[in-house]
Amino acid sequence: MSENPLAELPVSDVELHRQAVRRRRALKSIAISVVSTVVFAVVMWLVVTHSPGWEATQKTFFSGEHFAASFPKVLEGLWLNIRILLVAVIGVAIFATILAAARTLGGPVFFPIRFLAAAYTDIFRGVPFLVVLYLIGFGIPALNPTTRIPVAVLGTAALVLTYSSYVAEVLRAGLESVHPSQRYAARSLGLTHGQTLRHIIVPQAIRKVTPALMNDFISMQKDVGLISVLGAVDAIRSAQIYQAQTYNFTSYVVAGVLFVVMSFPFIRLSDWYTARLRKREQMGGTV
Repeated sequence: MSENPLAELPVSDVELHRQAVRRRRALKSIAISVVSTVVFAVVMWLVVTHSPGWEATQKTFFSGEHFAASFPKVLEGLWLNIRILLVAVIGVAIFATILAAARTLGGPVFFPIRFLAAAYTDIFRGVPFLVVLYLIGFGIPALNPTTRIPVAVLGTAALVLTYSSYVAEVLRAGLESVHPSQRYAARSLGLTHGQTLRHIIVPQAIRKVTPALMNDFISMQKDVGLISVLGAVDAIRSAQIYQAQTYNFTSYVVAGVLFVVMSFPFIRLSDWYTARLRKREQMGGTV
């Protein structure tokens, strides 16, 4: 006898009909998607390539010769972006967690801490990142002109200060989404406030806000290229130097392609994890 008796149960004709209808609908949707995508791509290609200035635009922005020539320098500059990003991610994770925890403290005695944390997130979420870069990149060195601070350090500090405010709000929303009964149960078992956050609240909150955190991480990947305004020779600055030497903008396309390649795995990971969470939430309601 089979170990799973349910596997031997016959499938009804109604269920077989439903499965066949689902397969036909899925195939039809895929066919329509493929055809519409191909038609749209062909139309856009014809419109662009038959424009009066396409030949000049192709030579200026999509030159294969300049693409190959600028690629090594831009790729070398991208390595600086990656290093800054890795350090900034660690700094944002630590600082944003502290801010989120500070904003969830209860009791009137902690009002000054909650107020300062809320004021910080409000200010840095409202100020454009480019302004923060200028204030940090040029303002801090002006305090002591005799000491030279590396541009990469200043850019990383600006990233941490700005994105900590965004991530802190995401984490706070996750912390507040956990039902209060979880906190009360943990405290009734003798856990301190810190232990309750670390072992009970934070793990559940992180799972709920992971897609939003991934989106912030992807945004930070793009904004790390703005450190070039401080003079750092990253991918964007390398592209700018090449453009200034050759009067050709293909190097910027190279930088854009490299940033897309760097972001693409995390974009797909974010989509996969979001779909996985949605599937887990809907499993109980499957008919």
